[in-house]
Amino acid sequence: MNQEIMKYVDHTLLSQTATWEEIREILEDAMKYGAASACIPAAYVKQAAQYAGQKLPVCTVIGFPNGYSTTEVKVFEARDAIEKGASEIDMVVNVGFLKDRRYKEVEDEIRAVKEACGDRILKVIIETCLLTEEEKIKMCEIVTRAGADYIKTSTGFSAAGATFADVELMKRHVGKGVKVKAAGGISSFADAEEFVRLGADRLGTSRLIRLLKAEE
Repeated sequence: MNQEIMKYVDHTLLSQTATWEEIREILEDAMKYGAASACIPAAYVKQAAQYAGQKLPVCTVIGFPNGYSTTEVKVFEARDAIEKGASEIDMVVNVGFLKDRRYKEVEDEIRAVKEACGDRILKVIIETCLLTEEEKIKMCEIVTRAGADYIKTSTGFSAAGATFADVELMKRHVGKGVKVKAAGGISSFADAEEFVRLGADRLGTSRLIRLLKAEE
């Protein structure tokens, strides 16, 4: 079952101190254990894409971790990452705009980034730990209308990460064709299995592969 779970995992390293040696290890481990992708800082995308070739999708983050870059900056970041070989983009929404009820601007921004992504996968990070239930539901509607591929719980850099309740809520309220990614604080295979059971299609974590390696 553990190996089956790995197909859902975006094996992730986004720390400020990440070195190429550490990124390379993330790529090698993601390939070895059959992860869905490796999620890494944008500065390493070109090198990582060349290193992994066609063996592994490379994912990166946009407007990360605070989400308050301008739309133009996020669009540029997305285009730049894709030109350098990224297959998947995880963008952070402007949480302040959401709280100001500037819903059209939030939606237009997601749509603009999705347009920049073309046929590449776009995941939209809404940072659930900062939102009310009403705001989470609203973001499910906005992400659906904007045409993104996934809604994602968390950056892993804020007050808390994914919860079972949030994944359940998001799965219930997203529209047809929008998938759910749980990220932040997923530290056991039991938790990972429960997130998948509740409807998560991807899991952002680095700990599961570390657990597999510890067992070898």
